[in-house]
Amino acid sequence: MDDLVQPLIRQLVKKHHTNCPFQLSAALGIHIRYADLGKSTKGLYFRKLRRRFIVIHSRLPAEWQRFVCAHELGHDRLHKGISRLFLEEHSYFAPGKLERQANRFAVALLTSDLSMMPDETMGEFYLRAGIPQEMLYFFDI
Repeated sequence: MDDLVQPLIRQLVKKHHTNCPFQLSAALGIHIRYADLGKSTKGLYFRKLRRRFIVIHSRLPAEWQRFVCAHELGHDRLHKGISRLFLEEHSYFAPGKLERQANRFAVALLTSDLSMMPDETMGEFYLRAGIPQEMLYFFDI
């Protein structure tokens, strides 16, 4: 999976001169909307009549909105034709395969212009990259 993600992200960043998920979504013609999605849904991605949409929970902090946008962009790039919800069930420890892939895409995208500093912990690196600390539970990059 990582063999697929890294070249895809390099290509996106090179072509659009940014790793900002909001700018990339706009450049790709993906419409971003905000709505109150309740307690368990942070975001969703769907297609309707050939148009693509990312809906982000309007009550999330900015750091989470950015991550959710990157995550849903991952679904667009990696899971063509599949509409998926980014759900936070009662635990961070049981994401499905497609959700893990989208999380990896989001972390790789948001860190694509950064390198870990010597003696920097993964938590410090994620903090510097603006990635929610809860993502540390999923994986190390």
